Amino acid sequence: MKVILNQDVTSLGRIGEIVNVRNGYARNYLLPRGFAAVANEANEAALKHHRRILDKRKAQLLAEAKTLAAQIEKVSVTVYKQTGEDERIFGSVTTAELEELLGQEGHKVARRDISLVEDIKKVGVYHGQVKLHSDVTAKFKVWVVAKQ
Repeated sequence: MKVILNQDVTSLGRIGEIVNVRNGYARNYLLPRGFAAVANEANEAALKHHRRILDKRKAQLLAEAKTLAAQIEKVSVTVYKQTGEDERIFGSVTTAELEELLGQEGHKVARRDISLVEDIKKVGVYHGQVKLHSDVTAKFKVWVVAKQ
């Protein structure tokens, strides 16, 4: 089934592209969530008409992501963890904790978009990253401090 994407879909395509997908995937996932529309003659004509609007929307989303990335680059979050011998932490630092801490700093990001560059096993400074857009990734510092 051919569909026109209304939003960027990871590993499938970008806004405005016409892609060929399996019927069940389109019927059960893409169409009900509004990620795509059926690629018939009327929708293709409407797509050509709305191409400029989609291009403006893409540019606006990219600009918003870049400004948010610039703000997040300046942020460093502090995580307090209990430690044992050799300043090794108990448990781990999760993306849910980082999501909450970034939210406290005023940046609302989804947990699934946050990743850690390296495993956090000891007290110290680490780097995390947030994927804000398919072309924009912001890095931030994570300070892991021993809980008193």
